[in-house]
Amino acid sequence: MSSQDRTGDPAEDRDPVADTSDDGSFEGFEIPDDLSGLAASDEPPFAALVTQIAGAEPLAAACSLGQVEADVVATDVGAVAVLRDAAGDAPAHAAAALTTLVKGVPLILVERRGEQLTMTRWTDGAAGDTLAPGLVLGGAPESLEDLLTGTTTIGALDGIVPSGSISRFKAMRMLTSAARKARKK
Repeated sequence: MSSQDRTGDPAEDRDPVADTSDDGSFEGFEIPDDLSGLAASDEPPFAALVTQIAGAEPLAAACSLGQVEADVVATDVGAVAVLRDAAGDAPAHAAAALTTLVKGVPLILVERRGEQLTMTRWTDGAAGDTLAPGLVLGGAPESLEDLLTGTTTIGALDGIVPSGSISRFKAMRMLTSAARKARKK
């Protein structure tokens, strides 16, 4: 660039190499030691429990007994509980509590943090295999896929049953009745 091409703006005339100190660092420019915050998303974490339980009410009742705060909705493949607390290890505690309460009924814990989606199978209070999201979502209904990937929210779906709307006494009655019906069959 020749001196005739310059606009006269002092910021454009400054040589960036001349702004460095003797040790090669830029003055006034600080590089943090921890760069993990640069990739952090403003999106809050999301966690859901995908089950084979047929209806929203029975899963909401189980959540109520297990003291898991969630909004539950039925899908074509089973009920899904969207956890209200998805921070830290709360999703793992919820999955453990629910699979301990409803023995022999596996579920998939889905966690979304930023753009990362992880799915873990839980049975009888213990974490099992980590599953590939593509394989799990491959045969899932579109409404479930949209919910888990963040395209839609739980509030946009019909038939939501909050676990807090079912008292522990009512939950116990519902699950006892369902267990009796299952034994008769």
